[in-house]
Amino acid sequence: MFELSVKSKIASAHFLRGYAGMCKDLHGHTWSVEVVVMNDRLDTIGMVTDFIVLKKQLTDFLAGIDHVCLNDLAYFQEHNPTTENIARYICRNFAPVVSPLKIKRVQVWESETSSVVYYE
Repeated sequence: MFELSVKSKIASAHFLRGYAGMCKDLHGHTWSVEVVVMNDRLDTIGMVTDFIVLKKQLTDFLAGIDHVCLNDLAYFQEHNPTTENIARYICRNFAPVVSPLKIKRVQVWESETSSVVYYE
């Protein structure tokens, strides 16, 4: 089995509903996002996939949640825009983009010292 990893960043605002701390108010983060895909097959030239293609797919996908207020998006009106829910959103919605590759995990950092890993 092979695993490939690509990283990107998004800058978005959010506020946490039902939270008693400072994050209850509108604020922003520059989130770092890492997606790990896996496959047991290589193509005819010995690649799982081209890193350039995978990076572009991730960048294009993340454009929909970059420089927005996440709370305004339909998914995050139903799911509090916590780092946990952002990681799950990316994993579930990016999976069809990279199919037939499988997403092993998505890791989202809201700061240099705090991150969430989501996998199904």
